[in-house]
Amino acid sequence: MTLQKWIEDRAIHGYPTFSIEDVRKTGMYSSEQILQNELSRLCSNKTIANVYRGYYVIIPVHYVLRGSVPATYYIDQLMAYLNKSYYVCMLSAAELLGAAHQRPQQFSVMTTFPKRRVVSTRNVTIDWFYREQFPEESLITKNTETGIIRISNPLLTAADLVQYQQHVGGLSRVATILEELAEQIDVKSQFAPLTSCVKKVVWQRLGYLLENVVGEIGLSDDLYEQLQSLSGALKYQPLSTLTENNPSERNSRWKININVQIETDDL
Repeated sequence: MTLQKWIEDRAIHGYPTFSIEDVRKTGMYSSEQILQNELSRLCSNKTIANVYRGYYVIIPVHYVLRGSVPATYYIDQLMAYLNKSYYVCMLSAAELLGAAHQRPQQFSVMTTFPKRRVVSTRNVTIDWFYREQFPEESLITKNTETGIIRISNPLLTAADLVQYQQHVGGLSRVATILEELAEQIDVKSQFAPLTSCVKKVVWQRLGYLLENVVGEIGLSDDLYEQLQSLSGALKYQPLSTLTENNPSERNSRWKININVQIETDDL
């Protein structure tokens, strides 16, 4: 059996990915160099794509012209191969929740330490982020072409966007997404599982945005009530992490130093 035929049979039986270890176990190649050459050839003719070191996705016909497949097609299988917990986060999660009016250029995945390098395959880049604690109760699943993927729920998505504002284009973009995401957020049911994973300053910034930029007064009141239930007094924090802290203009409710002007995009 040739590697090409083995790949075709694998795809037919519903296995869209494979590792180099899977190929070695077949015993098709006695020479490692010949195996590597054949994998390289199949990547060149767009039969497969190397999406991680030694891990490949079989490119279906409808993605051949692109020469790659979206990360949603294989991310669950890849993370199982790496034996790592994960969830799709930030702009990528917002898009899957129908709340990102611009398709993100990078595919964002939250996982656990140790860190791994960025994975690129033509027009798809996976951007890795890391948490010490994993909020399993705050994850939901979405169906894909090849099964399911795990993504952050609306409140965790909002919190991650605020926390990693420097990676998503700043708070103006975050606020624009919050306008669409807000209707899916239920603070009363979604807040409690996140208290050990999300810092107070993130909730302060998110609450300020919901109340004063997005105009979601009900949501901001719910968040403020939950925040008051946590131990310890709030301390003044800068709204943006991208500019110098300026205490001249303050919001006393959320204890926020307003150090940036925020304008949402017209949708």
